[in-house]
Amino acid sequence: MKDVSRDRRLARAKRKVRVRKKISGTAERPRLTIFRSRKAMYAQMVDDTKGHTLAMASSRKPGETEIPEGMAGKCADAYLVGRAIAEKAKAQGVESVVFDRSGYLYHGRVEALARGARDGGLKF
Repeated sequence: MKDVSRDRRLARAKRKVRVRKKISGTAERPRLTIFRSRKAMYAQMVDDTKGHTLAMASSRKPGETEIPEGMAGKCADAYLVGRAIAEKAKAQGVESVVFDRSGYLYHGRVEALARGARDGGLKF
């Protein structure tokens, strides 16, 4: 019997490594990386030259309540995480980031988070 979830996890890990070889964040243009669990979305801005996190946001912390029309549930939570990370980036003077989707498909919650970050004023 084949373990499908294990294969998916390994395939995502391979994609993540392959992408991370090519992109990195700087102080002027940090890397916006995400993690998608079953229940929550997490986003953080990382300066890879210094090796530390500049800001982070999570759907587990309540924040903004204005959700765009046509979104509900986890996608709406992801959108709000994108807006929150964009606000924190603006407060630190960051206008542009490198988007690291961490091996996830650019679809659903990942796309909603990116849309929220763009609506918040980040460029990538």
